[in-house]
Amino acid sequence: MSGARAKTTESLGERRTSGDVLITEDFLLGSEAARRLYHSYAAALPVVDFHSHLSAKHIADDARFDNLTQLWLVEDHYAWRAMRANGVDERYITGDASDWEKFVAWAGTVPKLLGNPLYHWVHMELKRPFGIGDRLLGPGTAAGIWEECGGRLREEGFSCRGLLRQMNVALVCTTDDPCDSLEPHRRLAGDATFAVQVRPTFRPDRGMNGDDPARFNAWVDRLAAASEVDIGDLDAYRQALRKRHDAFHAAGCRVSDHGLERICAEDYTEGEIRSVFERLRSGQALTAEAAAKFQSAMLHEFALMNWEKGWAQQFHIGPIRNTNTRLLRTLGPDVGCDSIGDANYGAALAKVLDRLDQQGRLAKTILYNVNPRDNELIASMAGNFQDGRVPGKIQFGSAWWFMDHQDGIERQLKALASIGLVSRFVGMVTDSRSFVSSSRHEYFRRVLCNWLGGEMEKGLLPRDFELIGGLVQDVCYRNALEYFGFEC
Repeated sequence: MSGARAKTTESLGERRTSGDVLITEDFLLGSEAARRLYHSYAAALPVVDFHSHLSAKHIADDARFDNLTQLWLVEDHYAWRAMRANGVDERYITGDASDWEKFVAWAGTVPKLLGNPLYHWVHMELKRPFGIGDRLLGPGTAAGIWEECGGRLREEGFSCRGLLRQMNVALVCTTDDPCDSLEPHRRLAGDATFAVQVRPTFRPDRGMNGDDPARFNAWVDRLAAASEVDIGDLDAYRQALRKRHDAFHAAGCRVSDHGLERICAEDYTEGEIRSVFERLRSGQALTAEAAAKFQSAMLHEFALMNWEKGWAQQFHIGPIRNTNTRLLRTLGPDVGCDSIGDANYGAALAKVLDRLDQQGRLAKTILYNVNPRDNELIASMAGNFQDGRVPGKIQFGSAWWFMDHQDGIERQLKALASIGLVSRFVGMVTDSRSFVSSSRHEYFRRVLCNWLGGEMEKGLLPRDFELIGGLVQDVCYRNALEYFGFEC
């Protein structure tokens, strides 16, 4: 996209038509029952977002965004993928183009998103918090929306904290490396002027990945500094990790998160893991078998720590990450080049959970799959390890990543309802870095109410609004509070 094209697009100004209202009060609500469920039982509930990638530092600093590009596009891999697919040059995505030029490129892409959930999310986020519901974003409206939203971003209620308040967020969990200082969380915990709870999440993925010894050792050196433990052997490594786990607990953490491209459940001995750790620390490359044994051992170790403290743990299973070598070399990891994986992991997952269950040390666990073919696998696996004491102890997590659209959410809900207890489901997460992505909770709530309302209209659920409305409130709010032990 050339600069000349950007100027031409800007000169088009705003175009409005009477058909441009998309996000109505009854958006996605296809029946009278659905509308009643949403408006009477779901709409006003606070948001509990127990898995996000928001910056705790931004919240502690009450940072502001200069414009919509800074708010929307700087870290949004979903948008980057869409722009590349639309033929936008990388300069206007992650390169040195101006914020305005990048926004023009995005505005030119949005009309091509028809059928993609991004099209809904963009317009939901314009409607709330910005109050723009009379226009669709496109080349003809880009300039006006840019100016109007830019002006709103300078208002008091549009800082990071202000946006969370506007989106009715009661609690948010960030995603944090064990080496992170947690200083922003301490500041937030001591700030009585900000009522939104911001809790850390323990994400130790780098601590169990031995595929790259140099990268692993750089991370272990950071861990040594953060924990003030000289890490010379496996015992010291475990001590350092436990110290950081303790520090996270003291900072209000009650949940861990584990990104698992594959599930490793190899048998191993203590001696083997000690030897593997020594080889890693000396910079030696591991065999595939040794790396899998190390991941198996460390995932088990982290799961024991979680159980000891009464935390919940989240397993995000199955993506193939960083597949594009060209972009990996030029931009680094996590730039929108991941895809749905097709590994068969059911037996390995069962072994991981069973090993803990046999010891009586299986923590509350949320299982997320990225491949929709695995919905029934995960829904049925969760039922294998319920213990009859904690309601919904093993959870089938919300439709994740490539599945957090209307069809994916409905498929997850139907699989869970058919095989388990949807009434015990802990609900939606944003999994996002954007401070306006809490609208995804609204999107989920509308889809949930539309599905349940449709079942009521068909006579498949009783037309009892207190009963079904209570389920809606549980799934959208109350279950998460009870599950994690949060108080809001």
